[in-house]
Amino acid sequence: MNIRQLFQQHVAQTSPAPVGLEIVKAEGSMLYDAWGKEYIDLIGGISVCNVGHRHPAVIEAITRQANDYLHVMVYGELIQSPQVQYAALLASHLPTSLNCVYFTNSGTEATEGALKLARRVTGRPNVVACNNSYHGSTIGALSVMGDEYWRNAFRPLLPGVSHMAYNSDELLNAIDYHTACVIIETVQAEAGVLTPDVIWIKALREKCTQTGTLLIFDEIQCGFGRTGTLWGFQQYGIVPDILLLGKALGGGMPLGAFIASQTLMNQLTDNPVLGHISTFGGHPVCCVAGMAAMQAMLHEHMIDHVAAKGQLFRQLLVHPSIKTVRNVGLLMAVELDSADAVINTLSRCLQQGVFSDWFLFAPHCIRIAPPLTITEAEIRKACNILLSCL
Repeated sequence: MNIRQLFQQHVAQTSPAPVGLEIVKAEGSMLYDAWGKEYIDLIGGISVCNVGHRHPAVIEAITRQANDYLHVMVYGELIQSPQVQYAALLASHLPTSLNCVYFTNSGTEATEGALKLARRVTGRPNVVACNNSYHGSTIGALSVMGDEYWRNAFRPLLPGVSHMAYNSDELLNAIDYHTACVIIETVQAEAGVLTPDVIWIKALREKCTQTGTLLIFDEIQCGFGRTGTLWGFQQYGIVPDILLLGKALGGGMPLGAFIASQTLMNQLTDNPVLGHISTFGGHPVCCVAGMAAMQAMLHEHMIDHVAAKGQLFRQLLVHPSIKTVRNVGLLMAVELDSADAVINTLSRCLQQGVFSDWFLFAPHCIRIAPPLTITEAEIRKACNILLSCL
C-alpha cells in the first residue's frame, strides 16, 4: 500500500474528502510536499504557526528540553521549570487579574476547564453562548458551539446552555443571577471574521459584573498578535474573568490554557481536591516551544507589521467575484458568492501552489490566516495566484 492508502485506511477520517497533501517539510510560510512542490501557506495550521513554521528559536528550545526530560508526572504536582517560566511570561503580558495559568493539551480542553471553573466558582447552572461560535469539539465545548448542524448528532449535551446572536441585546438580556458564565470569541473566526460592537462588548462586561457572571473570552484563534495587538480584548478596553488560549500558544506544539485570577483558580484545589487534572497538560516540551515562540514574536516585533500586512491583502484582493474582505489584522475572510465557488477556487489555488481553507459557519468565505512572518513578496504572489484562480 502507498502512503495515501494507508492514510485512508488507518487514520480516522474527519471528512469524506480530505485535502490529502503529503507534506514532508515546512519552513517559514512555505509547505513542501513529497514531490517537491511548494505551497504558500495562507492558514498557518489554522492560526497555529504565528511565528512561521520551524522558527529556529522554537526548534532550539525543543531540542534543549528533549535532552533534559520529557514527561515526568501529571500536571501540577512537580515543579517543572518550563511550565513555571511560561506561565510567568504570560502573566507578565496580561492584566493583573489574569495571573494564574492552567495549561491543557488543546484549546478545546481549555474550554472544558473554564466551564468547570465557572460552575465551581458561581455554583450556578446556566451558560450563555453565541450563535455561530466555535469553542471546540468535546461534549462541553460542543454544547456551547453555536450551530445545530454540528451539535445535533451528539445530543444530549450539557443542559442549561442558551445560544443568542452575537452583538445582540437578546444576549445581554439573557444574563441573570442564574448564569454561571458567558463565553464568547473576541473575534468570531468561524463565522467569517465578525467583530463585536465596542459599546455592546462593554455593556456585556458591565452586565456580567452586575450579575456576578463570569465572562470568558475565547482567544484561541485570535490571540498572540493575529489581530494586530497581543490580545484581541485589548482593542475594547475591557478584561475577561477567564481567558482561553490555544493554537499559537504552543509555537507549533499541542498546548492550550485557561487563565484566571489565582483566587478563582484556587477553587479547583479543594472540595473536591484535584478539581481539574491533566496527565499531559503543560508538557515541558510544548511549554518551552510556546515560550520560545512568544519571546520571538515579541523580540522580533512581529505584531508591529500585522496591520500593514493585513491592509496589503485588502488592497490586492479586488476582483468582481469578491463580494467583500473582512479582516482584523491577519485574520481575514474573503467572501464569494457561494460555498461551491470557494471550494472550486481553493482547488485551483492548490494546483497553483497556494494552500488555504474555508470557515465552518461561513463556507462561502476563503480563510486567510498566514504566519505573521509572511513577507510582502509572498503576500503579493499568493494574491496574484488567488485572483487568477477566481
